[in-house]
Amino acid sequence: MYTARYGASIRKMVDKAIKAKKTRYECPKCRKLKLARKGTAMWACRGCDAKFAGAAYSFRSEAGEIAARIIGEYSKTV
Repeated sequence: MYTARYGASIRKMVDKAIKAKKTRYECPKCRKLKLARKGTAMWACRGCDAKFAGAAYSFRSEAGEIAARIIGEYSKTV
């Protein structure tokens, strides 16, 4: 547990964010579990050296997933 104070719900949210930040994600380019956070919303793959922009603490955010789905649906129709 980290140093967040003033309530269990806030401590749980901080723990969830820290755990998501430290997790290795799958690279969309090479499909290896080597995608790591380099800075705020900056992610880099240690396998293929590709760089991506994502959410601050996790690689994909809910808003980003929705936007990608809408863009994909729109590109199919055009």
